[in-house]
This record gives sequence, C-alpha cells and structure tokens, in this order.
Amino acid sequence: MFVKSVVFSGNSRQTEGGDGPGIKTTGSQGKTGDSSQPVYIDAGGKRVIQWEKIEVPDWIERDLLPTNEYSRPGTALDDVDGIVVHYTANPGTTAKQNRNYFAGLADGSSGTYASSHFIIDTDGTILQCVPMSEVAYASNDRNSNTISIECCHEDESGKFTKATYQSLVKLTAWLADTYLIDTEDIIRHYDITGKICPKYFVDHEDKWEKFLKEVDKSR
Repeated sequence: MFVKSVVFSGNSRQTEGGDGPGIKTTGSQGKTGDSSQPVYIDAGGKRVIQWEKIEVPDWIERDLLPTNEYSRPGTALDDVDGIVVHYTANPGTTAKQNRNYFAGLADGSSGTYASSHFIIDTDGTILQCVPMSEVAYASNDRNSNTISIECCHEDESGKFTKATYQSLVKLTAWLADTYLIDTEDIIRHYDITGKICPKYFVDHEDKWEKFLKEVDKSR
C-alpha cells in the first residue's frame, strides 16, 4: 500500500542543516536579492534556497528515519518547487506506525522504497521523517523536487479528521510560504501518476479546491 516508484535524478526551533551553498532554482515569488531570507529570488530571477536558515517550527515533531537505501537515502533535493499531498491508504493507523513502517524498510527484505517528509496523525500531530533538504520516496518522478505530506485517516473513504485537515492546511501554508511556492504547485499524488491518492480529495474535487483556498487564506 505504501509502495512508491523511485526516481534518482523539531521541537524548539531546529534548522534543516547544511547542504553546502544555497541552490538556485526558478521561482515566481519573494524579494529580489533579500539574502537574509531562507529562500529568495536573486537578481537573475532564480530562487535560492539556504537550507541552514530554514527553521522547523515547534509545532512539528521531528522523528527522522535512519539513513538507509530504502526510505532515507540522504540524497539532496534538486529543488523544492512543489508540495505533494498523499494519504496513507492504511485506515486506522497512526503517524508513528507509518513512520516505523518506513524505518523498517531499511533491512531491504521487502525491496520496497517508500517514505515521506511529513506524516499527519488523526489527532493533528505532525511528524517529520525526512529532512526537507533530502529526497523522500513518495511522489514518483517528482521525488527530486517536491516536499511530500502523508495524511492518516480513519476509514476506507480516506476522509481526514478535522484535526488532520487543519494541520494539513497549516503545514502546507507554511511550506508554501517558506519555499515561495504558488498554489498551482500544491498538488495531489493523483496529479502526478493518476493514482487515487489522496482518495477523498480525488473523489471530491470540490473539497480539494476548497482546501487550496484555505491554504491561500492561511498564508
């Protein structure tokens, strides 16, 4: 249920850690030349990400996976130009259980590659499993340039609890603001591969559009 195609291309405030100098990517928002910001647009119109300046809010609980081939390879992201929303497709499980599933892939016995940067529990708790500067195995050919969010759910409908939904809005808005991501670049796994994920937002397009509007209001 968690199998994702692989493409190779905290508490108190914690930084994402250094990946060397900032990388330059395209971007459409931000103040030109404001290098005091974690992410900014340079004079040439390129987005620059300074990983070491990105602070993880204290409402995100960090429980990082161990570095391993199957769920946290430690590969640096090429860019962050999108946010991908998923559901776990595993009704009734917690964020911790899903995180531990990803961690358990490290022995390679299943041959499965899967993970996510964040998992949101049904009580609204947000776990971070992979640093935002690294690749997570969640979004197929967008693994190298997106941040992934998995959401827990209570039943087969895939509908999120109110607490999960509110945390998803909050986290998505923060990520979009941090990385200068336009609303049109907040997408579903479905929009990449056609997979019915996240199920409720695929089955109810109007609810997806409402979610995007709420993210906009929260930015």
